[in-house]
Amino acid sequence: MALQSKPAGPVKTAPKPASLQTTTPAQFVFGKENYRWLIISIAVVTLGFVLMSGTTDIYSTTKIVIAPIVVLAGFGLGFYAILKKTAAN
Repeated sequence: MALQSKPAGPVKTAPKPASLQTTTPAQFVFGKENYRWLIISIAVVTLGFVLMSGTTDIYSTTKIVIAPIVVLAGFGLGFYAILKKTAAN
């Protein structure tokens, strides 16, 4: 013979006191300044890839020297944007 039990009813909880029902604003991982630097770095990387694109004169100085330096500078700015500490409030 197997024992059969009835399902438990709904659990009643006491309401929280008004002093405990405070809401805190959401905390983002990065601050406004970090996002600004991140957007700038994306724009610099995009500029580097635009400088690298094209079909004419693939051995130009712009495409093989300047554009990769601009792309690497954009990635450097991205790392800076991620690692920069936000200002303490």
